[in-house]
Amino acid sequence: MYAVTIPEPGGPEVLAWTEVADPVPGPGEVLVDVHASAVNRADLLQRAGHYPPPPGAPPYPGLECAGRVRAVGPSVTGVAVGAEVCALLAGGGYAERVAVPSLQVLPVPAGVALADAAALPEVACTVWSNLVDLAGLRAGQTLLVHGGGSGIGTFAIQLAVALGARVVATARAAKHAALRELGAEVTVDYTEQDFVEATREATGGGGADVILDILGAAYLSRNLAALAPDGWLAIIGLQGGRRAELDLGRLLTTRGVLSATSLRSRPLADKARIVRGVREQVWPLVEAGAIRPVIDRRLPMDQAALAHRLVEDNAHVGKVLLLTSAGS
Repeated sequence: MYAVTIPEPGGPEVLAWTEVADPVPGPGEVLVDVHASAVNRADLLQRAGHYPPPPGAPPYPGLECAGRVRAVGPSVTGVAVGAEVCALLAGGGYAERVAVPSLQVLPVPAGVALADAAALPEVACTVWSNLVDLAGLRAGQTLLVHGGGSGIGTFAIQLAVALGARVVATARAAKHAALRELGAEVTVDYTEQDFVEATREATGGGGADVILDILGAAYLSRNLAALAPDGWLAIIGLQGGRRAELDLGRLLTTRGVLSATSLRSRPLADKARIVRGVREQVWPLVEAGAIRPVIDRRLPMDQAALAHRLVEDNAHVGKVLLLTSAGS
């Protein structure tokens, strides 16, 4: 089979469409003929040498995929050969085939095209696990989501709206119309506007009940200033750095909660629990049309370098998909 390999760390140009050995499903795993994968920021970090795959994961990038089950390993139940599925991966999605634990496999939601389903598993699991499973976002609350135009952001907006929450989203001005169409009530151009002021104005001074943050250090103090009493700040990325000073006094007086999570390195049992939660609570919303995969563009998988450049330029809205010959 062919896969996108990383011969050495570097820019997008190091990615190579290369013939590699076929994966073999082990106990509890299924082998999927990949129709599409999606580009995530973690893939860019892995390519640059900053985010190695966990032990036992394929060396190729790709944290999600969609395709058809080609074979099942020993002890697999509930997933049949030929089934159309999408899956949460620890790596290996940029390939023609990938072996994945059956507990991380999801059926393609009704009404979603097979290849387009590749845009869902990683963002659905990340967003649901942070906003619902941890922060308990519910109707009547306000969510502040940073990077509203990203795959994470576009999914978070839709999930929050489906739950009955209000959404304040930060993004470049060119993306605001698309985010309002998804349900964001307030859009903030972070290059010109103060998101703390905008959030407090939108909430009558109260602040955001839940904040989903991809920036980390650069936004920490301002996120705390935008957080409502008894609010929850969920950090899921470090695009703005990893070290910052934390004002514990502010956190104490507002009774705030700060969490920081990564999905890729979680143990299998925890990932399986999250996947179950997504299937039970999120998939019905997708099938009802309340949430849809937001896809900026689709490219052949051997053009992964171009896809990485597009994501690095941050001009896209939603996901950039990479399609194999089976999915095109």
